[in-house]
Amino acid sequence: MKIIPAIDLMDGKVVRLYKGDPNQKTVYSDNPVAIAKKWEINGADMLHLVDLDATLGIGSNLSIIKKILSEISIPVEVAGGLRNESIISEVSKISTRVVIGTLAFKNKETLKKIFSSLGSQKIVISVDHNNGEIVTHGWQENTEIKLLDAINEFLDVGFTEFLLTNVSRDGTMEGPDLEFLELASSLEKTNIIASGGISSIDDVAKVKEKNAFGVILGKALYEKKISIEEATKIA
Repeated sequence: MKIIPAIDLMDGKVVRLYKGDPNQKTVYSDNPVAIAKKWEINGADMLHLVDLDATLGIGSNLSIIKKILSEISIPVEVAGGLRNESIISEVSKISTRVVIGTLAFKNKETLKKIFSSLGSQKIVISVDHNNGEIVTHGWQENTEIKLLDAINEFLDVGFTEFLLTNVSRDGTMEGPDLEFLELASSLEKTNIIASGGISSIDDVAKVKEKNAFGVILGKALYEKKISIEEATKIA
């Protein structure tokens, strides 16, 4: 299982939101490059960079993301606001993987074109949900699409990589959503990255037991409730 620290960017700073609410923000650093290097040195398998300003349509941290990518050597997946072919193409050239959420649900034809161009291994579909129903646009819109129905539809196209976040757990450190993780991981040909709610090393072990491909470490890592070193031993 991959250990994947998250670096959420807002206004050039490393932040964490509570349940995706930009009004409930904690700033952890004003030096994202230093944080990225720290997680690399500590043994992270991959980094998960999220441009929250792009997600919310209020700005961009692309220049900072490019700087991070130029200064570290471990794989990086980039997420947040990747909603048209142009930006996805640009980011795909400099990152290991691109994470596509809103566009995947709102523009299926464009998604298929991107799939044909980049292939399944380059693209991670972000299946953000609120207790089983998909949400989009920075978790602000409920689509009423059922999680497993969505994953199965993407599997039919040929996608295999998924980022699974129950937004009601994100940033809460209340423990991961194991129920939906188990359901998603049980589907054939899925690599599921679990995100949201991790609070302890025990949570990492529980996620591994559900056959997750990877786990995102966020607030618990920044609050020093868990370390990358101990997480990699479990993984």
